[in-house]
Amino acid sequence: MTRIGRSDLDIRPLSLGGNVFGWTADRDTSFAVLDAFHAGGGDFIDTADGYSAWAPGNSGGESETIIGEWLASRRPENVVVATKVSTHPDFRGLAAANVRAAAEASLTRLGVDAIDLYYAHFDDPETPLEETVGAFADLVSDGLVRSVGVSNYSAARIREWISLAEAAGADLPVAVQPHYNLVHRTAVESEIVPLAEQHGFSLVPYYALASGFLTGKYRTTDATGDSPRAGGAAKLATPAGLAVIDALEEIGRAHGASIATTALAWLRAQPTVVAPLASASRPEQVKDLLASMSLDLSTDELARLDAVSAAAQD
Repeated sequence: MTRIGRSDLDIRPLSLGGNVFGWTADRDTSFAVLDAFHAGGGDFIDTADGYSAWAPGNSGGESETIIGEWLASRRPENVVVATKVSTHPDFRGLAAANVRAAAEASLTRLGVDAIDLYYAHFDDPETPLEETVGAFADLVSDGLVRSVGVSNYSAARIREWISLAEAAGADLPVAVQPHYNLVHRTAVESEIVPLAEQHGFSLVPYYALASGFLTGKYRTTDATGDSPRAGGAAKLATPAGLAVIDALEEIGRAHGASIATTALAWLRAQPTVVAPLASASRPEQVKDLLASMSLDLSTDELARLDAVSAAAQD
């Protein structure tokens, strides 16, 4: 088990993304994905109140609702659920009243008494950060949230959050969600990782598989596919990007592991990373995600991937 920052949340080192639930995975398929994840030892589920308001016919909260129904149906033990606030159409931004109302709505959809890990999803420049920090602190003191995290925040704003929380005697963030993977590393490693090491919080990187590029599925820049993210993944299929795929494939072959498994294993091995975040639209995709939890790459293999990925930064 791995502990998230200085919290009391212990998890296996993989987070299952719920962004696809109610979007590219309907309720039954989402249940099958969640079943496969939990059966394979996964215990850390990530979602957000805004998932998946962008899909036709959706209004937001669909992912939380599906996860809540799965929790009620399966009653799994020791599952940690993280969700986020600021993007639901009815609860945009991080004003104190909005944060409170959004948290209560998320609790209802998830069917839980407390949110294990509650993230500020995106920075809100229209709301004083002191107000947002206070709102999160109140949720913790009232028992509605166990631990606090931030997502998509700059290092400067994270420092400001920490300073405000320390001054108020409030709980510090225990987790940060950055965009981080083998082809998107530079800013995270130079700015966020040192901050995490200094203050003892953990990274839960999203886009861990670069919208599917780091599965090896997209080998040309004009690739098409049934995934809504196919275009974003295909643009990474440059010579430098494909060199990363080739290295992942060769290293993975030596371990009997897929490209995706190997990419997640590299990310899991990075300083301060507690659990890469990856999603699956079909239950058969979950096996490769789970395998990353037990794949330990050698020092030479990690160094090779570091070197080959240096030229592939987007």
